[in-house]
Amino acid sequence: MQHQESTIQDNGTMLNAYPDSMGGTLADIVHILERPEFQDVFRSFYVLPSIFHTDLDRGFSVIDYGINKELADKSSLEDLSKLGINLKLDFILNHLSVLSPQFQDILKNGEKSPCKEFFIPWNLFWKDHGEMTADGYIQPDAELIKDMFFRKPGLPILMVRMPGGKDVPYWNTFYQEIVYPKLTVQDFMTVGVQYAQAQEMCKIVNSTLTNGQNPKDIEFGRYSQYKTPVVEVLEARRQYLGQMDLNIKSPLVWGFYDETLSKLAEYGADIVRLDAFAYAPKEPGSKNFLNDPDTWELLVKVRNLADRYHLKLLPEIHATYAEKTYEHIAQKGYMTYDFFLPGLILDALESHQGAYLIQWAEELQEKNIRVVNMLGCHDGIPLLDLKGLLPDERIESLINTVVNRGGAVKNLHGQKNMYYQVNATYYSALGEDDRKMLLARALQLFMPGKPQIWYLDLFAGKNDYDAVKNASSAAHKEINRTNLSLDEIDKRLQLPVVQKQLEMLRLRNTCPAFGFGSQMEIRSSSPERFKFIWRNDNHSATLTANLRTYEHRILTEAGGEIRSILRSE
Repeated sequence: MQHQESTIQDNGTMLNAYPDSMGGTLADIVHILERPEFQDVFRSFYVLPSIFHTDLDRGFSVIDYGINKELADKSSLEDLSKLGINLKLDFILNHLSVLSPQFQDILKNGEKSPCKEFFIPWNLFWKDHGEMTADGYIQPDAELIKDMFFRKPGLPILMVRMPGGKDVPYWNTFYQEIVYPKLTVQDFMTVGVQYAQAQEMCKIVNSTLTNGQNPKDIEFGRYSQYKTPVVEVLEARRQYLGQMDLNIKSPLVWGFYDETLSKLAEYGADIVRLDAFAYAPKEPGSKNFLNDPDTWELLVKVRNLADRYHLKLLPEIHATYAEKTYEHIAQKGYMTYDFFLPGLILDALESHQGAYLIQWAEELQEKNIRVVNMLGCHDGIPLLDLKGLLPDERIESLINTVVNRGGAVKNLHGQKNMYYQVNATYYSALGEDDRKMLLARALQLFMPGKPQIWYLDLFAGKNDYDAVKNASSAAHKEINRTNLSLDEIDKRLQLPVVQKQLEMLRLRNTCPAFGFGSQMEIRSSSPERFKFIWRNDNHSATLTANLRTYEHRILTEAGGEIRSILRSE
């Protein structure tokens, strides 16, 4: 397999956090990484997109790609570079926030907006491919949407009020929220309601809106003659939040893509993670997720732009093992995410059997598939990705185990097994067992790939149930996103489970035995006992693991001389 020149070559360890995850700002994280405890621990840092101007989804609804000055500044990015730590940043190809300058221009200027086709006008997209409904949007022919995957009930549209009062639907795959500001007594009086009546109507309407009811469904009772003008006032003041799909057929969008990649390079990015890229290509009658060949043609065009700025692309996509999408991405010359590893390690530790984990490690080596691997992350623990690699009953057992230990599962469209992640910290998923956590980390570091380390895993973070209760949206994900104060980090740095992880990470990051060109050998003496051995020139690193007792030992050698030994106690 031939990898393109701009493929990621560095397989050193990578920190993963929000800019406010450790201390409160990116500058705080830099100061932490300057401490002796973190010397030589990380070579890369994946900073999640709340570093940009964003509104929802903890950063994945981007308003624009300027730096969020509340959390970061360019000097902090420069300081990371001085530490020898390169950057990985996000580029969300499929959508922008409703609050983006482009969409706000549509709301202001309507059909006269130069940005009106920067996003996807639903009715224009489906013209001649469906029937217009009474609500003003086209219902596509059933045959043309049967292979489409919608992430929420109903059609993926947001009805947008234009300046002239017309509602126009735009394609909206992900989150949306419509807010109607409360009315005042004076607002009712502008449509001819007397003061005393306006007071009573104000209570009726505002209390109904608080309960989330649509204005057109409000019961006005004896004031029904005022319903139409009052509803019109409400609709004229309609406000939105959400993530609007970009029209990749528009030259404006490609100009935006180029401008964004240039900006990310200016920030010092080395790797750019392409979020939600597989949702971007859309055609009537085709899939709206991983549309073939359009998805791959999109990647080629983005790659051509990224090459101008010497950026390496990391496409992010969830698909089952059986679909072999990971292999297809690798054959195209890209590094990809190893979304199978978190579940495989959980399965190995819970079942005390390493066969499936070993099988996957050997496949990665044999097929020369380059991956970024992980345990936990900002999104959750992917388990349904394992379909086709693990038996279904074992996947179901893993889901039940994590849920029984306090994890959360989001039901998509009311169907339990459609959502690909279980939300929990990895430490809690392991039963908050230090031995399991350390062995899980050791296994990750000895698997092929570039290890990505979720900050909360490193600090043995537990499920945050208070955060789930207090979250307004995507509450299930907040269980694994706790921001740690500097004092809390100081305390956790005293924990043996944290100190030993740091030792392992430092070894993995500095030992010459590891590399994409290194040779890996696995020796298994029983289902629960095996060795990973990495060799490069005269250097070697060996992990001896016992999946029943969770004991492990790491030994490094150079020229036959033992350099270091790390072991569980």
